[in-house]
Amino acid sequence: MDPDLILRWLHVIGACVLLGTGAGIAFFMLMAHRTGDAKLVAHTAGIVVVADLLFTATAVVAQPITGVMLVRNLGWDISEGWIVLSLLLYALTGLFWLPVVWIQIKLRDLAKRAAQSGTALPPEYDRLFRIWFVCGIPAFGAVLAILWLMLARPEIALL
Repeated sequence: MDPDLILRWLHVIGACVLLGTGAGIAFFMLMAHRTGDAKLVAHTAGIVVVADLLFTATAVVAQPITGVMLVRNLGWDISEGWIVLSLLLYALTGLFWLPVVWIQIKLRDLAKRAAQSGTALPPEYDRLFRIWFVCGIPAFGAVLAILWLMLARPEIALL
């Protein structure tokens, strides 16, 4: 089998995992949050943390590795505009994703404590959830833009 085809396949699978896991996590966290049920939020957030660390983190590591290997194997110039912009958007996504992982852990812990004590979710939970939600918007948009850049590979002139 063609090694470049395998690399492309791995790179596309990684992109699908990033997009799919991100969308899935956002959906399930939002649906659990909307219930206001601390026990349900704690359970969902616990699964979300595991999924993010298992799937998203693996793809986050694999994407730049397969991407650089593709650039080298296919003879592309790493300084091509669409590649540079993709890398910048990838870094931007990471700047939003890292705090989101920490926030998800905090949300899980706050919800667990509330469920164990039989109390409502605390105000800190609501504050952190809003930050988590807002951070997801530019991160998700950046991932969509990266996917478009990967497919279109437009000519982008750098300064």
